[in-house]
Amino acid sequence: MQVHICAVGRLRGGPEKALVDDYLDRFGRTGRPLGLGPAMVHEVEDRRGGTAAGEAALLGRAIPAGAVRVVLDERGTALSSPDFAARLAAWRDGGQAHAAFVIGGADGIDPGLRAGADLVLGLGPMVWPHMLVRVMLAEQLYRAAQILAGTPYHRA
Repeated sequence: MQVHICAVGRLRGGPEKALVDDYLDRFGRTGRPLGLGPAMVHEVEDRRGGTAAGEAALLGRAIPAGAVRVVLDERGTALSSPDFAARLAAWRDGGQAHAAFVIGGADGIDPGLRAGADLVLGLGPMVWPHMLVRVMLAEQLYRAAQILAGTPYHRA
């Protein structure tokens, strides 16, 4: 199952980009033998003002047809890392070819895009900068692959 991170904004050089690249590379190495990955990042920018509705249209075009849609939102369901790994495995085992993780911009996710999600996922009740959400998601994807591989990386 290919994983797509569809996000508003561009990560240029810097520590966030380095961390995202590192965790997604690790996810690819661990996940491929498990039928997960590779992970691809699709970045969009609304150059006409950056409204949530405008960003939603761009994000919608970045999401592969038929993909499981996971919208990241502070009001979403918080999953433990093992539960997140189990969810990925269930989608993979259910024949899903793509899973798309959607990260909005500074104004959050358009309600229509959120309503069409298969899962609204929260990383806790705090609001995080969307660039840090990418890092946290990338690490959790890697952690999920490690859990499914049975490695000791996740020590809960």
